[in-house]
Amino acid sequence: MLNAPFPPEFQQDYDTHLKRLTLNGMRPKTIEAYAHALRRVGSYFDCQINDLNEAQLTQYFSDLLTTHSWSTLKHDLYGLKFYDDKVLHIPWPAPHLVKAPTAQRLPDIVTVAQMQQIINATKVLSYRVFFYTIYSLGLRLGEGLRLEIADIDADRMRVQIRDAKGNKDRFVPLPPSTLVALRRHWSAHRHPSLLFPNRKCGRAKAHLAQSPLDAGGVQKALRVVTLGIGLKKEFRATACATAMPRI
Repeated sequence: MLNAPFPPEFQQDYDTHLKRLTLNGMRPKTIEAYAHALRRVGSYFDCQINDLNEAQLTQYFSDLLTTHSWSTLKHDLYGLKFYDDKVLHIPWPAPHLVKAPTAQRLPDIVTVAQMQQIINATKVLSYRVFFYTIYSLGLRLGEGLRLEIADIDADRMRVQIRDAKGNKDRFVPLPPSTLVALRRHWSAHRHPSLLFPNRKCGRAKAHLAQSPLDAGGVQKALRVVTLGIGLKKEFRATACATAMPRI
């Protein structure tokens, strides 16, 4: 992998690429994926990427697919297309080069009974309430982690989900049991804004946390719990919010 410092010309174009990604409203994860793609392509072609032809791109993507997934290939493809369009202002030289195979996968469905098992087996309060919340509201992992006190509308019994998929906000119904659980959880940490502050300083200083729970920690906790209770499916925190009935 190519490491900084880059050659000056490449560095300038790379910085412009980052700025254009931001100005086009890309999410941070997308910006990082596209930037990583540009670094990888730059490493492969010794930073000479401003006049790549179809033969060179064919070789690059063929080699990439021997070591990486189709998902990575698509990130590199879209990142490089964006670079050609928004930085170099040139047409993409290989419009029919890549066609990823289509695959339809059914999500792991967590039943109410299974979710109750997970909740009962989760010993850490913040994780237990978090799992309950994203399940009952039907949220993705990141959406749950970003929840703030101001997002909870107890009068209308709804929750505002900010910066959801596609950079869109939406409202979801708030079950009474979830409101009770959130209020009890908040009374334990009393953070002025976050519903799920991180656990780095312990419960006593949770109100001073500068960030929410760590996504990796949440996912690790879920894996430990599901293995501990003998659930054979490979659950992810995001799977808890996919196509499931409300509690």
